[in-house]
Amino acid sequence: MEKLVIATRGSRLALWQANHVKDSLEAVHPGLAVELNIIKTKGDIILDVPLAKVGGKGLFVKEIEEALLSGAADIAVHSMKDVPMELPEGLILGIVPEREDPTDLFLSVDYDSLENLPAGAVVGTSSLRRQAQVLAQRPDLEVVSLRGNVDTRLRKLTEGQFAAIIMATAGMKRLGLSVPKECPLAPPAFIPAVGQGALGIEFREDRKDLAEMLSFMEHRPTRICVEAERGLLAGLDGGCQVPIAGHAEMLDDGTFELEGLVGEVDGSVIIRRKVTGRADEARAVGFALARSLAEDGGAEILARVYAR
Repeated sequence: MEKLVIATRGSRLALWQANHVKDSLEAVHPGLAVELNIIKTKGDIILDVPLAKVGGKGLFVKEIEEALLSGAADIAVHSMKDVPMELPEGLILGIVPEREDPTDLFLSVDYDSLENLPAGAVVGTSSLRRQAQVLAQRPDLEVVSLRGNVDTRLRKLTEGQFAAIIMATAGMKRLGLSVPKECPLAPPAFIPAVGQGALGIEFREDRKDLAEMLSFMEHRPTRICVEAERGLLAGLDGGCQVPIAGHAEMLDDGTFELEGLVGEVDGSVIIRRKVTGRADEARAVGFALARSLAEDGGAEILARVYAR
């Protein structure tokens, strides 16, 4: 194989991710030419509506998956938190590389932490998960929907539209960006999105050549943790626009710990549970935790969110 085409979104972060995979492939396979096929997705086009209201799963991947199925691209590089639980028939999540920092990041020009924001301060985020956790800690704040790519969000912060915004630490690190005041929002106090910080490489199931070519990028501990987190999300029938959080970490004995959270959007109720499990049953452990959260009140919370 002399040429390989990567399907990717056109945002700066998506291009960083695609180029990261491109550079890794070309370094390991001299003589391979890797091209990018930049595709606009529904989630990229509809920017004036909060994500939770756009609805549907796969807002940032559907058009990219169509390119894989049609042969217009060989592989796709996704942020794992954008990938729906069920992939189209014929496609697989073939490779999960080592994860970047999965935490969220508090960003501000003037304030150094969530605790130190003044009462009534406006915080920007596009995520109901982040909104629920922020308001659980600081019910006196105003959380406002903030859409757009990383640069757009940072511009709105520095222009003074928000006292603070919350974004994924991984995106800021990958793009080498910073603002005057930053504070990690990390477990156990603040649980990230399922798959946050992890990448997934998707391709057609019949492309055994790609599985072999890309195998050097597979990171088993990340795969196990992401599988457990995705099992949790699938068990709650969730997408990336709901107030569900999930974070798994490998333990020294080869098992993993998974923490899940479902929250009221206004932060008034937060349901959290934690389990441990074996690596070979990661998805099933996620499903079991989802059942526990649902029975403890999570099902009612999510029903209200879906009915909005």
